[in-house]
Amino acid sequence: MSISQKEAKQLLERIIFEDDRPEDWVQDVWGMSPTLGESAAKLWEVFEALVECSNEEKLDNLVKSLYQSYLEQK
Repeated sequence: MSISQKEAKQLLERIIFEDDRPEDWVQDVWGMSPTLGESAAKLWEVFEALVECSNEEKLDNLVKSLYQSYLEQK
């Protein structure tokens, strides 16, 4: 069963940010260092753009693989 692009994005966010919202993570990093915060904001923008432009089948396969590894580590 394949997952939608929206579901894939949510799962990737859970893997990367765990319980934090991505926007909160960017703000936390920004609070520690404006220079790193700017990089964190750019990273978040690129993440969103990559998810949006990714081929759905490849994104589905990637997310399933990464999420399986994530669950095994927990």
